[in-house]
Amino acid sequence: MIKLHNTLTRKIEEFKPINEKEVRLYTCGPTVYWFAHIGNLKTYIFEDILKRVLEYNGYNVKHIMNITDVGHLTSDEDEGEDKLEKSAQKEKKTVLDIVEFYTKNFKEGLEKLNIEFPTEFIKATETIEDQIELIKILEEKGYTYKTSDGIYFNTSKLPNYGALWGEKEKKDLRSRIEENKEKKNPQDFALWKFSPKDKKRQMEWASPWGIGFPGWHTECVAIGVKTLGAPFDIHCGGIDHISVHHTNEIAQAEAAYNNNLANYWVHGEFLNVRDEEKMGKSKGNIVTLNDVEEPLSYRYLNLTAHYRSKLNYSKESIDAAKISLNKLREKINELNINSDSKNPDLKEKYKSQFLEFINSDLDMPKALALTWDLIKDENFSDKEKYELIQDFDKVFGLKLKQEQIKIPEEIINLANEREKYRQEKNFEKADEIRKLIEQKGFSIKDENGTFSIKK
Repeated sequence: MIKLHNTLTRKIEEFKPINEKEVRLYTCGPTVYWFAHIGNLKTYIFEDILKRVLEYNGYNVKHIMNITDVGHLTSDEDEGEDKLEKSAQKEKKTVLDIVEFYTKNFKEGLEKLNIEFPTEFIKATETIEDQIELIKILEEKGYTYKTSDGIYFNTSKLPNYGALWGEKEKKDLRSRIEENKEKKNPQDFALWKFSPKDKKRQMEWASPWGIGFPGWHTECVAIGVKTLGAPFDIHCGGIDHISVHHTNEIAQAEAAYNNNLANYWVHGEFLNVRDEEKMGKSKGNIVTLNDVEEPLSYRYLNLTAHYRSKLNYSKESIDAAKISLNKLREKINELNINSDSKNPDLKEKYKSQFLEFINSDLDMPKALALTWDLIKDENFSDKEKYELIQDFDKVFGLKLKQEQIKIPEEIINLANEREKYRQEKNFEKADEIRKLIEQKGFSIKDENGTFSIKK
């Protein structure tokens, strides 16, 4: 039984998929106008853990991620410039060049963090017609109105607009600064924005309402419905999407299709810098993956905190994660994976405990602590430990395989010579050879009448 915190109900609930063996998962992807920072990537790590947990439980996961390559303005309130157009002007490139470069960089970051790719990446610009059709439905049902700069969704027509909101989001709404005086309600949002009359955009299309481009909140609804149906099982993102972006997705889905788009809405917390503030481009405190010496150490750091808890990033925290990950690798490399099984019943007990932790709203800190308990447990053989760690790593994604190091022939010959002396009970000579092997950078471990050599 998997339990997840559903933002829609603000409760931890038993997860029940629509189809028995398949989970349909949608995760909001990047706006590819600049490099993703590690605060962004924290969300993708948590979503990858969720996906791996679902797969560990035997589900087939159909996972869709959008790539926002148009329509995301510099303000989430439908104000300012298009982030892609602005980046293209700044770098003196075409929008298509910007999209290609930063999409490639984003995918490389996922690979470095061992994040599984979705079943499909879909660009917003690949679904312009689908978004136009969605807006037509909303227009026919009386949810839209026109201003001088676009077509807007009238949120006052929806009695339960803001179903995702808690008290924080309601407070954010009350303090929202309103710049567009033509909007009927402060929270109304753009479905289609008209191109400026005094200049031509690189990204614009014809529509029943005029030349322009879709609003940011429309793409995910159109893509989700087209690929996963409505409703689908799980929609994920960072908590910053709750108050505006995901709220406006739900509004469109409810108005057009009479459902909440997804049955479970799961959100990850922010990454903080030095216990002070969330990491963000606007704050100028970002760290990209290029600044992290060992990317998997950042993945390990994320496993030490619950996805719904703030994670503090500092030189000290990332260094500690790197040390812990390297120590775990060393312990794994010391295991004699050819040893005999010792306690199969205890092995099943560990596996059951691991499953309980990961299925309890993705409790990775407890699952990771269990792995360290396993390493120290003397009731296990090395082989059993290694097999369990490989099983756990299907979820952790830390690439915890034993390093395959080629042992030089000289070291093998010395080890065999040492073993000969041991059999003859000439332990003094055997110990001399052991020290010589260690001086050459290798170690030797005796167990159950055999020996193993490690770098």
